[in-house]
Amino acid sequence: MKINEVNTPAYVIDEKKLRENCEILKRVQDSSGAKILLAQKAFSAYSTYPIIAKYLAGTTSSGLFEAKLAHEEFYPENDKNIKPEVHVFEPAYNDDEMEELCNICDHMVFNSLNQLEHHRNKWEKAVHDSTLSVGLRINPEFSTQSDHEIYDPCAPGSRLGIRLCDLPDEIPEGVEGLHFHTLCEQGFEPLKATFNAFEKHFRKYLTDKNHKIKWLNLGGGHHITKDDYDREGLIELVRYIKETYDVEVYLEPGEAIAIDAGYLITTVMDVVKTEKYPVLILDTSAACHMPDVLEMPYRPPLKDSGEAGEKEYTYRLSSRTCLAGDIIGDYSFDKEIQIGDRLIFEDMAIYSMVKNNTFNGMALPDIVLLHENGEVNIIKHFGYEDFKMRL
Repeated sequence: MKINEVNTPAYVIDEKKLRENCEILKRVQDSSGAKILLAQKAFSAYSTYPIIAKYLAGTTSSGLFEAKLAHEEFYPENDKNIKPEVHVFEPAYNDDEMEELCNICDHMVFNSLNQLEHHRNKWEKAVHDSTLSVGLRINPEFSTQSDHEIYDPCAPGSRLGIRLCDLPDEIPEGVEGLHFHTLCEQGFEPLKATFNAFEKHFRKYLTDKNHKIKWLNLGGGHHITKDDYDREGLIELVRYIKETYDVEVYLEPGEAIAIDAGYLITTVMDVVKTEKYPVLILDTSAACHMPDVLEMPYRPPLKDSGEAGEKEYTYRLSSRTCLAGDIIGDYSFDKEIQIGDRLIFEDMAIYSMVKNNTFNGMALPDIVLLHENGEVNIIKHFGYEDFKMRL
């Protein structure tokens, strides 16, 4: 099957681009000495895990289900004897899930001292019996987000991470690492500035002779595979941290692994005239199939299009849901768009499949893998039962 033969709507994962992203990350990993993890909250299409696991050190999870998925599926191509690391962070862990998490995870990060102590009997036993390492998420209270406060874990009143004023003089017994995550789709400079703030205020925990941490996790939100990202700066920073403080360094990007590695193909179902622009009714939806469009907000790139008014024909792109605000954006084209035309949204691998929903009974898009030879195959097809069984 070729890409123009798939039924719409469909997410198409570009195997070639995914591999190219992983090759860049592998070079950064090898040159810097960092360990890079796939943040599954951004991309969990596990049919591609054998590709990604060939290049990266492991995964990070936001809870039990993601951790189980990584434990079961994240192995290099044709080699299940190699077991990459499984990391997990959750603001609060369910008591009933702790034992299973401790059995399958290599790193477990706690969001508060309360949570650390509440679950101590479980994780201490796992540390004793296995290779589990425990860490704390800290809040460096250094914001780098100016446009999207919803993604700023350092905003005043944040529930994410422990502030310096709430930490004891010495790291609690059994804690081996620190973790901070403050970025969202950003370049190297915000990371460098954040680390400088962290180093200034939390340095004593890196150098404490009585209880020195063994690892530091710099979180995610790093656009490492973007063309304009300062990868040499990142490599230099990681080397500095490792040489100065003798700690293992982790990075856990999600976007960087699958950025520009996916498309959402849709078909025009109708054209509705309005007093402004004609509206294209699509068989896809911002609310259902690309929630970040409304949440960020975010204007997804669309193949062969321009900004409103840039090209001869401008349209507003919307959906067949009943939500009046289910609008993807205004785009222009060199030619008139007709009912039955297919449009291709780009950069649709990240935060799409993991966040989609069946509002209005909308069917979920198929998941399709585009191989490097140009052939495609359907990985997953969703139907009525997938909608019904959620309810």
